[in-house]
Amino acid sequence: MADPFRPDVSLWDAWHPAEVARKLAGVEVPWYVTAGWALDLFQGRQTRPHDDLEIAVPEHGFAAIREALGDFELFAVGEGYAHPLDERSLARHHQTWVRERGTGVWRLDVMREPWEGDTWVCRRDHRIRLPAKRVIAHDGEGIPYAQPEIALLFKAKATREKDQADFERVLPLLDRDRRRWLEQALELIHPGHRWLEELRRA
Repeated sequence: MADPFRPDVSLWDAWHPAEVARKLAGVEVPWYVTAGWALDLFQGRQTRPHDDLEIAVPEHGFAAIREALGDFELFAVGEGYAHPLDERSLARHHQTWVRERGTGVWRLDVMREPWEGDTWVCRRDHRIRLPAKRVIAHDGEGIPYAQPEIALLFKAKATREKDQADFERVLPLLDRDRRRWLEQALELIHPGHRWLEELRRA
């Protein structure tokens, strides 16, 4: 078994969501684009450059994703290291980076999420649960993506300049129900977060 190593993040050259959709065509487990790209798919346009591409998949469905990407190298990533996939690394880290063989180029970040059957469970607070149809939307090309309020919830933990810009760009597009859900989720996970006031004003 190979040793963990520090991945070279300068070697990221992420796929476009449409390319991932082609590679995962036929995969029956639910998966969906998340983070910044999810917000762009919601808006129907690319609003800024993206350094990487993240998708999410139920933990119990990861094997299907792994099989579909069998031509690539996959590593569990956490604590600054890329770990060869085994039971221990998969149990400890929820991220899996996908690397092109031969070039060392990173193409995709797969997030393994807790689900119970067809119910999504927020990994940061298991009190937050939603049915799959409330979690996953599709753009005009059929690419699945996380609903914008869910993508924003995960961006709230360590809000960077680009996350704040994403929030400000998307907030006017959220209806009352989406804003209220995000407000309630933030109150549970990040009480006092600066976005709460903006959500209430909206």
